[in-house]
Formats: sequence, structure tokens, C-alpha cells
Amino acid sequence: MGDPSHPTLMWIMGFGAQLTAWPEEFMHMFAESGFHVVLFDNRDCGLSHKHHGVVVETDKVTMQAMMGEEVTVPVPYTLHDMADDAAGVLDHLGIEKAHILGASMGGMIAQTFALRHGHRTHSLTSIMSVTGDLAYGTPTDEALAALLAPPPPDRDAYIESAKNWAVWCSKKYFDLNEARSRAAREYDRSFYPEGTQRQLAAIYASGDRSEALRGLTIPTLVIHGRDDTLLTPSGGVRTAELIPGSTFLYVADMGHDLPQPLWPLFHDAIASHVRRSHT
Repeated sequence: MGDPSHPTLMWIMGFGAQLTAWPEEFMHMFAESGFHVVLFDNRDCGLSHKHHGVVVETDKVTMQAMMGEEVTVPVPYTLHDMADDAAGVLDHLGIEKAHILGASMGGMIAQTFALRHGHRTHSLTSIMSVTGDLAYGTPTDEALAALLAPPPPDRDAYIESAKNWAVWCSKKYFDLNEARSRAAREYDRSFYPEGTQRQLAAIYASGDRSEALRGLTIPTLVIHGRDDTLLTPSGGVRTAELIPGSTFLYVADMGHDLPQPLWPLFHDAIASHVRRSHT
């Protein structure tokens, strides 16, 4: 979206979520503000490459990570590979340098992109994300159970399951009708729950970025909601603490989502950050 000659904002979506999870009207706000907006589906999601049939022992991966051990269980890819995928998108579009923004797992990928491809990163915006240190941002039991629940068997059941998103969404702004509409759109575009097991393994196998983030010199904005139950607020607080000179926007009435009433706040904060950082 927007004029390719304008500063590029590349948005990276989170765990199991397609690029359409970025609200189109929200993205148009940035295009209309003088930015070039780039969206893509992560691997194993949406319309991107699927690692069909590749089995990963996700439970063993997460157990090793949570025990503080080195992950030795083979995984088909890590967040490093997913960050390199994002660099490949820029290559394909002929864009040398961009502002990198990511939400949830997308924030983890965005952080990894900035660490691996700093020369291609004007700025970083990490939204409702964490550093990889499992002591911070720990989900509540209820939110984790809803996230990892067995996939619904059909379209109607998937649409109905959208009510379960309320456990991590903004308490003040959750709209069940909109959630159901989004679920229908997602199902019809690409329902692919198999990919989430490999994406989850990638998260845990990628380890802790804390020490690397201490040395990051790229201008960074961290956004986190006070009501987030999926990646609890300590994850955002810790991210901002670690990255030198980062700006932290700690948002009341925000859960693990981007509710429409808060779009003006997000837009102004991100646009200001990007304009200050553009070199």
C-alpha cells in the first residue's frame, strides 16, 4: 500500500496469524500519511510456503527451553530463518532499507531482523512481544490454554471459537461480531493449523536475545498493553529495559490485540518514531 518512493514500513505478523490480521483500515492510515506499507505471510501460514508433513517434536523443544537447556531437538526452521525470509521480501521488492515492525511472534522476528540485518533497518517497533527470556512475558494459564487448544474441526466451529480470543484481547474493546468476521476471513483464505506447531518450535528453539539486544543501536519503539494476558506486560517492560535508548509506550486498555479505538494512538506514536528515525 502507498507510494513505493515513500519510507517503507514492513509489518510482521505473529504466531499462526496471516498478514490479514493487520487491520486493512489501520494499514491505510499509514499509507495515507506518506508511508509505503509492506505486508507478507510468514512461512507455514497464510499463502506462504508450507512445510507440509514435516514433523517436529514441539513438546520436547519447549520442555528443553523451559528447563533452561540448549535445544537439541531438530526443528525445520528458527526465528533467524523467518527474519531472513523478511529480508528476502525486501530483496524481491528492491528495497534496501526499511522500518521493521512486528507484533507478538512478529515482534520476535522483527527484533531478530534488526540484530541480523541492522544495515537494512531504519528503525524497530516491537509490539506486544518479548525478548526470548522465559522469565518475562509469561502467559496466563487461561490464555495459553486458549491459544494451544486443538484446532476446530470445521469452518463453523472455527468461527464460533473466536469467542475464546476474548481471554487475551482488550477487555474494554473486544467485539465478538468483529472477531467472528475475522475468523471467517482467515478460515476462507487459509486455514492451516499444522503450521503453528512448527512456528511454536521455532520460537522456543531460537533462545534468549537479551544479551544481543543490549547492544542494539537501532532506534526502537516498544508498545505493550497493560491488559495483555498472552504475553504479559513484563515482556514489553523487559524489552524496553534492554534496548538502549528505546521508547516505551505502555498502553491502558490494550490486551494482545490492536483495538480500533486505540488506532490513532498507535498511528501517531509509530509515525513519529519512524519519521525521527528515517535516515
